[in-house]
Amino acid sequence: MNTTTTAAAPPVPSPGARAGGLAALLVLADGRFPAGGHAHSGGAEAAVKAGRITDGPTLEEFCRGRLHTAGLTAAALAAAAAAGLDPLALDDAADARTPAPALRATARRLGRQLMRAARATWPSDGLDALAAARPRGAHQPVVLGLAARSAGLGPLDAAYASVYESVSGPATAAVRLLSLDPFDATAVLARLAPAMDTVAGRAAAAASRAALEGPDALPASAAPLLDITAELHAAWPVRLFAS
Repeated sequence: MNTTTTAAAPPVPSPGARAGGLAALLVLADGRFPAGGHAHSGGAEAAVKAGRITDGPTLEEFCRGRLHTAGLTAAALAAAAAAGLDPLALDDAADARTPAPALRATARRLGRQLMRAARATWPSDGLDALAAARPRGAHQPVVLGLAARSAGLGPLDAAYASVYESVSGPATAAVRLLSLDPFDATAVLARLAPAMDTVAGRAAAAASRAALEGPDALPASAAPLLDITAELHAAWPVRLFAS
């Protein structure tokens, strides 16, 4: 895995550091932020078809597993980008942590859409440089972290935005896929709040280590079943969600 950076290592950030206001985090994490996530189920559509998500409790089980695996990995990448690590090195690290071609394509497609929204909302040289270097899209968590940095937010903020997205996407999709009561889906997210706190903290701490040791210090937690079902889902001729 390539850990070479193009600039001197930044100072190690405090995991809870925030330069900007909390309201910017609310804007970034808002499901109505035009980043394209509404078109993706985070693996929930394939899980529903396979019978692994059927109701509130099974949705919670799915989201909890996603949070502690793919969710942790994505949140750590986002936190590292917000901390100022080289986004191109982080993009390479994200590629190495995303073995499924369908998920790599999805991550870059979402990253490209998020980049458009972020540059319109919080213009910055950092976003412009990454957009120029990755015209077909960088991985979404890396763009998310750089957007957070451009908004004056810190690594922990970026991690929170990422972990919330990792569970809120499947929860919202399940409402549409199962006609699940939205109140039940929201209750799932509320029950997952302590776990989101934990994972966001772990991700921000990993970003602090990566500032000294490089991207190899970031988590690489895997969810093989998500990888497999993503490839199957991509081949479906008819589907409600893009992924």
